[in-house]
Amino acid sequence: MVHPVQSALQISSLLLSFSLGNCLCLPRVLSMSGEEEENAAELKIGDEFLKAKCLMNCEVSLILEHKYEQLQQMSDDPLNQVSQVFEKSLQYVKRFSRYKNPDAVRQVREILSRYQLAEFELCVLGNLCPETVEEAIAMVPSIKKRGRALDDEAIEKMLNDLSLIKRFE
Repeated sequence: MVHPVQSALQISSLLLSFSLGNCLCLPRVLSMSGEEEENAAELKIGDEFLKAKCLMNCEVSLILEHKYEQLQQMSDDPLNQVSQVFEKSLQYVKRFSRYKNPDAVRQVREILSRYQLAEFELCVLGNLCPETVEEAIAMVPSIKKRGRALDDEAIEKMLNDLSLIKRFE
């Protein structure tokens, strides 16, 4: 049986991971049996999550806005009402989307994809938009710890490219 406090901590971790990268990746810790569990800081998030497609908040926002428009066009039918959960989800991703323009969203993904980032890393950086190399490493420590560790100059160039998109959006 799972202890209520442990369950609440797992749910909190899940919600934090979801808001950072819109893919469900829980941090790893050592289990009671001594086995290593997930640790997002080291990109030990399980093979299924390493291969999963994650979306940045701005991408989710575009998808939900499109679906919302479709539902509004069909609003004559009472079965096509927009749920409160849908509306709250749309409000959330709109509020926390750093990029609004669809072209900017596409450019952000293209830029981040050039750096051989895992989907989770890409989404965290795209959602949180760090301004300095130190912030980027603090938010996504695995960009320095993996075999293809990016040097500070590459991270700085990536961040500069992202800031240009934001500036001219």
